[in-house]
Amino acid sequence: MRHDTDYESELSDIKLKLSDIHNDIRSFIDSANHQHLDSVVRSVKDDYSGVIVRHLMDDAGKGLEKNMVKKCDMRGECKNLLSNVLQKNAGLIMEEKVNEASIEENRLELKKLRTMVPYDKCDICFAEASDILSRQVTLMRSMKIYETNKEKRQDLSKLPAGTVVDDILEPLCHQKRFDIMKAISAETKSFSALSNLTGLRGGNLLFHLQKLVEKGMIIQRHERGDYMITGKGFKVMEGVSHIYSALNPLSDQDEN
Repeated sequence: MRHDTDYESELSDIKLKLSDIHNDIRSFIDSANHQHLDSVVRSVKDDYSGVIVRHLMDDAGKGLEKNMVKKCDMRGECKNLLSNVLQKNAGLIMEEKVNEASIEENRLELKKLRTMVPYDKCDICFAEASDILSRQVTLMRSMKIYETNKEKRQDLSKLPAGTVVDDILEPLCHQKRFDIMKAISAETKSFSALSNLTGLRGGNLLFHLQKLVEKGMIIQRHERGDYMITGKGFKVMEGVSHIYSALNPLSDQDEN
């Protein structure tokens, strides 16, 4: 009977250890996926953006050739001018984010060119160029690299205030918790390492760690194990970094 009890106890311990290993692997994969996903996406985007731009310019060339007024002395000159504007606009796809002002500048350039040509029939050529530019912008929207300021404001108005404050802002509003998040964004940290880093001891440090764990920002690999950032936590810290860089473009983020 005692032998059976010992066997069951050992089996229970093995299952527990296997569960810990499984959780560690899943947590690592989750963290690694989120940390490296953006770099993979950027790499793919860099590889294929040039191909997309060339496709757009091929489409633009075919559209202008087919739909511009055939019998016009200025056809060749106008085609070159319109192609230059469309190529500049298509080239925006190479950017990580397309600014609304850049799109508007190209639209205004088309309008300005229209005022410089003398014929009513020129409307046909410029309407085609405008349609091509609009198709380029539609593609940028589908690639999630362009949206207007109005669309951004509409998206912001849909943010659930309570959830954002409770799950994202409040957990990071304490400097010690922010220091913890910074520290484990790059590598896992033990309780003692975080204690040395923050200057917090025992229950004080545990309070802040539990707050971050409860909000899904970090996890403990297993009981008494190291702490590591979650996918959610990494995304939040990356978002904070982008905001800080945008507001302080000349600052040195390596300063403590």
